[in-house]
Amino acid sequence: MLSDTARPVIEATLPLVGSRIGDITPLFYQKMFAAHPELLNGVFSRANQANGQQRQALAGAIAAFASHLVNHPGTLPEAVLSRIAHKHTSLGITEDQYPIVYKYLFEAIVEDLGEAVTPEVAQAWTEVYWLMADALIKIEKGLYAKQANDKMWMPWKIVEKTPASPTTMTFVFEPADDTPVTPGEPGQFVSVRIPVADGLLQARQYTLSADAESTERRVITTKYNDGGEVSPIMHEKFQVGDVVELSNPYGDVTLDDGDGPLVLATAGIGCTPAASILRALATNGSDREVLALHADRSLDTWALSDQMLGDVQKIDGASLKVWLEQPQPELAAVGTAGSGVTGAETHEGFMNLDEVDLPENANVYLCGPLPFMQKVRSQAIAKGIPATKIHYEVFGPDLWLASQN
Repeated sequence: MLSDTARPVIEATLPLVGSRIGDITPLFYQKMFAAHPELLNGVFSRANQANGQQRQALAGAIAAFASHLVNHPGTLPEAVLSRIAHKHTSLGITEDQYPIVYKYLFEAIVEDLGEAVTPEVAQAWTEVYWLMADALIKIEKGLYAKQANDKMWMPWKIVEKTPASPTTMTFVFEPADDTPVTPGEPGQFVSVRIPVADGLLQARQYTLSADAESTERRVITTKYNDGGEVSPIMHEKFQVGDVVELSNPYGDVTLDDGDGPLVLATAGIGCTPAASILRALATNGSDREVLALHADRSLDTWALSDQMLGDVQKIDGASLKVWLEQPQPELAAVGTAGSGVTGAETHEGFMNLDEVDLPENANVYLCGPLPFMQKVRSQAIAKGIPATKIHYEVFGPDLWLASQN
C-alpha cells in the first residue's frame, strides 16, 4: 500500500498527472527507444507505437493503478495487474527492464511537468511506480515458473495452413525440437515472433483457436491486416514446413473449471477464444449450459464458422445465435430471425442482448472490437449479470482500460 507520506501527495497530484499522462507517455517512449533501440527488436510492437495504442494503454494502466491505490488503500488492482503480466510474459519481459522504464518514464514526467515535480511529488510517484513494478515482477516470475521449460521462444513447424474465411487463416504447428511443451488453456494465446521486411523482429499475440490443451500441436487463426507488418507475411509467405518461433501460452481470460452456465459473446475475429472454449467443452464431453453469441458482417466473413457450429452441436447444453450485418438470402426467406444457418438461430443487424434470455448465474466472456464489448457488457449488466462475472479479452494494447481514466 502507499505510505502515509505518499498517499496525500498522490491524491493531490493525480488529477494533474492523469491529465498529462497522455503527453508524458509518448515522450517516455521516444526517450527510451532512443537509448535502447534493441527494445523494438522483438519486444515492443512497432505498429502499436506508430498508431499510439501502446502509449494510450500505458497511460491508462498507470492512471488506473494510482487511482486504485488512492481509492482502495491496502489492496492492489489484481485484474489490471494480471492482464498486464500475461502480456509481458508472452513477450519475455524481464525484471532487469523495469529500471530502464523507470528511468525514462520519470525523465519524461519531469520534462513535461517541470516545477510541479517537487522532491515530494517525485518520491510519491516513484513509490507508485515500484509498487506496480514489484507486483508485476512477482506475478511474472510465477507465470514463467509454471511453464514446462525455461525458454522464451521455441521453434515450431507449420504442418497445416488453411483459409478460415476470405481474410483469415488457420495455422497448425508441431514442435520442431524436443523442448518440453506447456499445455495451454482454452482462451489463452501465444506470441509469434518473425523478422519483418527490414529484418527487425516483431511479435504478435494470437489466440489458440483449437486444441489449446494439447502438447503436440498449436492451432491459431489470424486475420490479414492490410498494411500490417506481421500478418501479411504469415498469410502470403509462410508455407507448410516453415519453422516459426512461438512463445509459451499465456492469458488470464480462460475457461473456468466450474459447471455453471456460460455466455460467449464475440464479434469478428474475436470468435477465436470462444471457438477454443467450445472445442474444449466438446472434446471433454461437457454438458454445461452454453450460450454462444456471435456477430459478423456476413456468413462468408465468419471465421471458424464450421468449427463453432460443429462443436455446439456436440455439447448437449449448447446453443448458438448469430447476427449478420449484411442481408443473407437464406435469412430473407425466414424473416429477421430463423434457422438460416444450420445449427444456429440467425438475426440480421447488430447483436442486441435485449433479444436474448441470458442464463442465471452465467459467466460471460467477451471478445471483439472495443465498442462492441463495451456495448454488450453494458447490456449484460442491465440484464442482471454482475460485473464481476463478465470477462473480456483485448487483442493488442488494452485501450478499454485507458478509456476508463
